[in-house]
Amino acid sequence: MELRHLVTFKAISDLGGFTKAAENLGYAQSTMTTHIHALEEEVGAPLFDRLGKKVVLTQTGEQFMPFAIEMLKLYANAKNIPAASHIPAGILTIAAPESLTVYRLPPIIKEFVHLYPQVQLILKPSYSNAEALRLLRTGEYDIVFLLDKDWAEPDLYVEKLAHEPMVLIAPPHLHSYLWPRMLEAISNSTFLSTQQGCSYRKLFDSYLQEHDVAPKTSLEFWSIEAIKQSVMCGLGLSILPSFSIAAEMKEGKLAGAVWENGNSLFTLLAFHKNKWQSAAFKMFLQLVRKHSADWEKQ
Repeated sequence: MELRHLVTFKAISDLGGFTKAAENLGYAQSTMTTHIHALEEEVGAPLFDRLGKKVVLTQTGEQFMPFAIEMLKLYANAKNIPAASHIPAGILTIAAPESLTVYRLPPIIKEFVHLYPQVQLILKPSYSNAEALRLLRTGEYDIVFLLDKDWAEPDLYVEKLAHEPMVLIAPPHLHSYLWPRMLEAISNSTFLSTQQGCSYRKLFDSYLQEHDVAPKTSLEFWSIEAIKQSVMCGLGLSILPSFSIAAEMKEGKLAGAVWENGNSLFTLLAFHKNKWQSAAFKMFLQLVRKHSADWEKQ
């Protein structure tokens, strides 16, 4: 089983077709077809279905993909071992939701890139915890950051980095209306939500259902910054992590009340227990722990 065949297989899956993958890899399309035919002969079943112009993985292809990713990762790790040295190098793929990417990770990434320029750091967006953990298990991601309740999985190492209070936010003139009449305020207002799949949205939606409360109207937003700006101009209420609205609260641009719900949320770090820890991996973890020690003091 040749590595170039695995590279071709993954590229076709990622880019959705033979033509785009051929352009990306610099191969002729006939070469791509030869690679896939050779791989399918070894696997013993078709790996792709060709549905018109669309190319999708067969069931066999989906089952084979995690093994292909793992083999490519092992090759990359072996190739990037510095001879007679422990200098961090190679590729490190990190995934995190928008809130942590914008408000928690930049100082860590800045310091890491400065200290270890030989590491190619790839930061991926995480739109749902379930999808991020799936890609962590397949080896696509090395480390995943989550904003969620504390939990445990037998195959994953999960570390709590900081407790993260959630805050119901409103325009400043509605401060006295928020607390202790939070549920009443929500039932009489437009509520601005993050996208489906967001962990704290799920928890808050469940909380409202338990108390038989529904907002007057609801709007779904794609970004935290859009939510903050909309709340500041008086469009409605929302709930966001306290670290994401700290500056606006300090400047008096937003009013807020901590959501006392009994469901503690944390910034979590997760990776596979069987993950090979390169020098780059270990140094990144070290920096994360150094920075996260100060998060709860902020």
